[in-house]
Amino acid sequence: MCEEVHKMREAFKEAWSGFKGIKWTDDVNVREFIQNNYTPYEGDESFLAAPTEATNKLWGRLQELQKEERAKNGVLECETEVVSSLTAYGPGYIDESLKDLEKVVGLQTDKPLKRAFMPYGGIKMAEQAAANYGYQINEKYHKIFNEYHKTHNQAVFDAYTPEMKTARHTHIVTGLPDTYGRGRIVGDYRRVALYGIDFLIEKKTEDFNNCGDGTMTDDVIRLREEIAEQIRALKGMKEMAKAYGYDISGPAKDAREAVQWLYFGYLAAIKTQNGAAMSVGRISTFLDIYIDRDLAAGKLTESEAQELIDHIVMKFRMVKFARIPSYNELFSGDPVWATLEVAGIGMDGRSMVTKSDYRFLHTLENMGPSPEPNLTVLYSSKLPENFKEYAAKVSINTSSVQYENDDVMKPVWGDDYSICCCVSATQTGKEMQFFGARANLAKCLLYAINGGMDEKFKVQCGPELAPIRSEYLDYDEVMHKFDLMMDWLSGLYVNILNLIQYMHDKYYYESAEMALIDTNVRRTFATGIAGFSHVVDSLSAIKYAKVKTIRDESGLVTDYEVEGDFPKYGNDDDRADDIAVWLLKTFMKKIEKHHTYRNSEPTTSILTITSNVVYGKATGALPDGREAFKPFAPGANPSYGAEQSGLLASLNSVAKLPYEYALDGISNTQTISPDAIGHDLGERKGNLVRVMDGYFDRGAHHLNVNVFGTEKLIDAMEHPEKEEYANFTIRVSGYAVKFIDLTREQQLDVIARTCHKRM
Repeated sequence: MCEEVHKMREAFKEAWSGFKGIKWTDDVNVREFIQNNYTPYEGDESFLAAPTEATNKLWGRLQELQKEERAKNGVLECETEVVSSLTAYGPGYIDESLKDLEKVVGLQTDKPLKRAFMPYGGIKMAEQAAANYGYQINEKYHKIFNEYHKTHNQAVFDAYTPEMKTARHTHIVTGLPDTYGRGRIVGDYRRVALYGIDFLIEKKTEDFNNCGDGTMTDDVIRLREEIAEQIRALKGMKEMAKAYGYDISGPAKDAREAVQWLYFGYLAAIKTQNGAAMSVGRISTFLDIYIDRDLAAGKLTESEAQELIDHIVMKFRMVKFARIPSYNELFSGDPVWATLEVAGIGMDGRSMVTKSDYRFLHTLENMGPSPEPNLTVLYSSKLPENFKEYAAKVSINTSSVQYENDDVMKPVWGDDYSICCCVSATQTGKEMQFFGARANLAKCLLYAINGGMDEKFKVQCGPELAPIRSEYLDYDEVMHKFDLMMDWLSGLYVNILNLIQYMHDKYYYESAEMALIDTNVRRTFATGIAGFSHVVDSLSAIKYAKVKTIRDESGLVTDYEVEGDFPKYGNDDDRADDIAVWLLKTFMKKIEKHHTYRNSEPTTSILTITSNVVYGKATGALPDGREAFKPFAPGANPSYGAEQSGLLASLNSVAKLPYEYALDGISNTQTISPDAIGHDLGERKGNLVRVMDGYFDRGAHHLNVNVFGTEKLIDAMEHPEKEEYANFTIRVSGYAVKFIDLTREQQLDVIARTCHKRM
């Protein structure tokens, strides 16, 4: 025993040689390690290295596989015989003949781009996903997961009330994680590299032994079982890595091992969960510490350092899950939200930009644009000017980067947070989020007008309040009924989510991810808003113009005529923008009134992904002039055609939305014509930086930046076979996607969005 302890101490001494700090060596505290050891970088991108021969060969092979995948209707192969787990497969490589070139190894299955069979979220969903692409799951699993092992999906629908099912059917609540994994949990994958698995098992075992005071309450029993599952997952990670010839029981000794160990942690997550968002987290500054140490010692060259980053990013680009058609309608383009953050400012005021932050952005140049990983710059006007200009250049050239305001997030989440989906922050290794999709506030407004009767499905979904009978809508009457209807919707919505999260914990628990998060975890309870801008403009139309109702033979209002003009959200007009602020605050306060599962902290978002098309299909005409069943504007974006005052006015409107009332995020996607921001790259970089400085200094939360014209989108839609469009990436609401991977309907929706031709 003494000999084992001695060996362990020697292993840690070697691995941590040259590192500073004490606290992080006794307890799991990655933030403390980073703050004591990282080196801020103020220089420019001139040090960056081109792709190595190994990178070019591997990426070339992967692009060939991606072409094959696209030719096979978007799926190269589906597993039908093996249930995915940490140790379900032996080692797999991009290409067996090139495996010695891979500096970072590990696949989800036994073959690249092959989609795993993951039935625990729902056997019906797993079977449908495979069948959608011409595959049939072995029949024995149908019997096993229907008769012997309950799944998350079955459990949720067993417990749903009739009211919940009706609300789900009419899409007043929609996109719910009851037919897919909830995701949005970010394990602190850095822990595997810094401490090794045995140290983490030791700490979790201590937590297990200290759990409860002898009284076996429900909470204590559940937590003890969860910790036991986490320890089992940690042991499974060691076995998984051993299949590739690695021993991750101890800490990583150099940069190569740090990158590999960290990736094994993430690989464990994507082998065991198919959540809607499987984010990587904030890893650049952490890895830079190891790379910087090896560069200083002459163990690594800059070319080799970039190769490591290129290869781990290549793996993130390969993550795939089998999805059902309804999921693909909600989240189009096959996203996985392998969100990865760079930059930010520390609590002590130091920039957290390192050379590795440049290296991660540089992957978009070395290997071309890509939707994954979902690269996110934690932005502040205080970031080094060189870095801001480089990020702007990459955005202009690739449209693959999103920006989030570090200055508004840091006071809430600290300086070691990750983005756990599209735009939602979470303290890395300290928190987890219960994902909750969105409530359709546009439909809620229509229910207020029609007394809870659904305008499309013609069923009584909401409470039977007296409908509005007048020919012209009265603002005060509409607001009163809308307020009552939001009371009902917020309560129903939270109850649905409580049920879903309970069942997910019970039947599809994320043990691998939670093993890399503190046992005493903080939980947030995410909700969301769909149809935001249309509600704002509808209320503005009712207040400032005259809105006439048009009814069907039963008296149900099915359309509207607007007489006169009215201020629209997106033009820096406080008359409309104040309604937007009111709507956000009011809905959030109503959510907060309700009990949330496991005492989680409620949050909300204004974010729709590409599901603005699906939500719109289920929603009738609105008083703002939007036609029945047409797409909503995405996220917090102004409605299509509403922005009449240029880019800056639009940004100013969105910036007025208070982040403290939408801690789950406020998504804003903008497309700018290249000529609108400058005549050449140098001018465009400078102007884009100035726009973002001003926007984020106003307190805005998020910005997707697309720099191209509508003409390019139309040509890509009509000629997807052109080589230049194979990796043509665009930013949509909270993520990036290859444009040609969208359905034609969604492509047309993107084309319909405002492309600013002036600032």
